[in-house]
Amino acid sequence: MEREELIIVVREYDAETDRSAAEAVDRICEVGTSGKVSLCMDLLGDPVSRIRHSPAYLMLVAETSGPVREIVGVIRGSVKIVACGRKMPRQGGGGNRTHGPAAAPIYTKVGYILGLRVLPSHRRMGIGLKLVKRMEEWFGEKGAEYAYMATTKGNDASLGLFTGCGYSKFRTPSILVHPVFVHRLPVPRSAAVLRVPPADAEVIYRRRLAATEFFPRDIDAVLANPLSVVTLLAVPAGCAASERWPGAEAFLAAPPESWAIASVWDCGGVFRLEIRGASRLRRAAAAATRAADRAMPWLRIPSVPDLFRPFGAWFLYGIGGEGPAAATMAAAVWREAHNTARGAAAVVAAEVAEMEPLRRGIPRWRLLSGADDVWCVKRLAEEYSDGAVGDWTKSTPGPSIFVDPREL
Repeated sequence: MEREELIIVVREYDAETDRSAAEAVDRICEVGTSGKVSLCMDLLGDPVSRIRHSPAYLMLVAETSGPVREIVGVIRGSVKIVACGRKMPRQGGGGNRTHGPAAAPIYTKVGYILGLRVLPSHRRMGIGLKLVKRMEEWFGEKGAEYAYMATTKGNDASLGLFTGCGYSKFRTPSILVHPVFVHRLPVPRSAAVLRVPPADAEVIYRRRLAATEFFPRDIDAVLANPLSVVTLLAVPAGCAASERWPGAEAFLAAPPESWAIASVWDCGGVFRLEIRGASRLRRAAAAATRAADRAMPWLRIPSVPDLFRPFGAWFLYGIGGEGPAAATMAAAVWREAHNTARGAAAVVAAEVAEMEPLRRGIPRWRLLSGADDVWCVKRLAEEYSDGAVGDWTKSTPGPSIFVDPREL
């Protein structure tokens, strides 16, 4: 007797009726259920939390049809307007990178796919593809010209699914994760780190980083979000701005020779992480480093925080800067972020382009950072909103990329 064909219905997620079932799908599909050491994510009882802060978002579920309905897959998506290229000023002969007119951004509307999960018992049935196609339809309804997604380099199943339905490998940013130590880290004496108000941070970002790929046009909403903790700006110690903040306009009119900026996002308000599957010996060794650091902070022992219970993470976004010592200024920003995170987060993370010039100022623990990302993109629209860019999917990677913290 032939097996009855399974009918799958894709529909919008309903928080009142679907929460527990959607959470179960996420939990069962967590990487590392085989018992190996793995990083797991807890969405704090809100399956929509990873996209809730986006301008427009949607969560879909795949449900079996029949007398007994079961949610067997989920997907999340968001739509926003981001920079996809730049137009150089027409009168650009006399300025340099610091003082000359900045390139004007070219914007496009994009859809971002994340959190695609299908129960192991229902894989290889086309459910993932059905979820992706329905999400792409919603992107089109919202006017998105492109769709993109991010996965790790080693996730062959995810890469195979997306490249098989028209996506191409686009960018390969690096994930930089570092533990928060018990002791404070010294900020280089050559730098002074300032806390910049959101309004001033917005001015700096729009004037100097707006043409960076994936820069969100609603950066003001990102900075105003309660999860955006602080914006840090490092300048040379002793310069005029280090003595008294003149405001963003005056700062950009006469900037110091080198500077760097980054903002901090509290991921703990969206999800918490946990390393599972570690041996007792590894846990004990990590605890010993923390005990030694607390007892002798002056030795600055690299201590491993308790990552084997749910912990929070802080994320550095909007990383940028100018000048010959910009990487040193970025290191000062990172250290100040680390010191501020003590007691509030267990790790500080960032994601930067493969050729990011400031990445040497941002430390990375390889054991925590894991595999680098692969971003894949697909063109949805037949025509382009701006002919100056053409088909963005075929563009050459720039040195930097802007990672929106609302969609980690």
